Amino acid sequence: MSKLRIVFMGTPDFAVTILDKVLQHNYNVVGVITAPDKQAGRGRKIQQSAVKKYAVENNLTVLQPSNLKSPEFQAELEALQPNLQIVVAFRMLPATVWSLPEYGTFNLHASLLPDYRGAAPINWAIINGETETGTSTFFLDDKIDTGEIILQNKTAIGATETVGELHDKLMHLGSDLVIETLQLIETNKVTTQKQAAHSNKLAYKIHTDTCKINWNQSSQTIYNLIRGLNPYPAAWTTLINDGEEINAKIYDAEIINEAHNYKPGTVITDKKTIKTATQDGFIQIHKIKLAGKKSMDSTSLLNGYQIANNSNMQ
Repeated sequence: MSKLRIVFMGTPDFAVTILDKVLQHNYNVVGVITAPDKQAGRGRKIQQSAVKKYAVENNLTVLQPSNLKSPEFQAELEALQPNLQIVVAFRMLPATVWSLPEYGTFNLHASLLPDYRGAAPINWAIINGETETGTSTFFLDDKIDTGEIILQNKTAIGATETVGELHDKLMHLGSDLVIETLQLIETNKVTTQKQAAHSNKLAYKIHTDTCKINWNQSSQTIYNLIRGLNPYPAAWTTLINDGEEINAKIYDAEIINEAHNYKPGTVITDKKTIKTATQDGFIQIHKIKLAGKKSMDSTSLLNGYQIANNSNMQ
């Protein structure tokens, strides 16, 4: 078997950790493909992807195609002479790209496939109240997250674990899985398993409407939404305070199991705490951000902001 010549494709911090692990194990990364630079922030400054920054710091060849099907990019990729490609948190690839290397192109996905195919598997595992997840490596084919599985590893999801915490855990778990996968490939010991064609558990992209809290739901459902969107993009609600409507993001909370006769969404406060009625109890809010204000704990907010007795969240 030829010595591996790897092209790595990815964009966010999650992918950086995997790329770093590959280099730590002395694999030959002949090129890195990442998203084009883009304007971001209030100043519209040009920003590079996390993967590009890391690749430049480590003197790796970087390609940033805007069109993965362009003949120019195809020629640049072929010039790198890769015999294996690794994809982590990147775009869907055309067949001319993923079928190029002799040993194929494999993807790392942050779920136990076939469950949670799609853009936001870590969020949806928590939002849906799963108690277990993991990472999978699989060879790409012409559909999204459907290729034959190489390896999987599992981990428990804690009852209070946030998407930020689970993201970091899966990032390191995934790094180990990628190295195990590379070791199988370079020793010609890979065996694969076909995925089931369908799963009822999907991980479609998170939209603003996805993040809105419905206070008529159970406390557990609401709590799972809050932790499944913490720290980003955050669950939100509209606080109706003395006639004023203000959007609020809720980052940290807990379930209070108390029977009550309040209408769901009713806000109850004292000088230190904020809790909101649900259909079967309360959500006590620990960290909140009102529009135009900084994120803060509830006690700090109540020191300078008065919530009226007839307030509610919608």
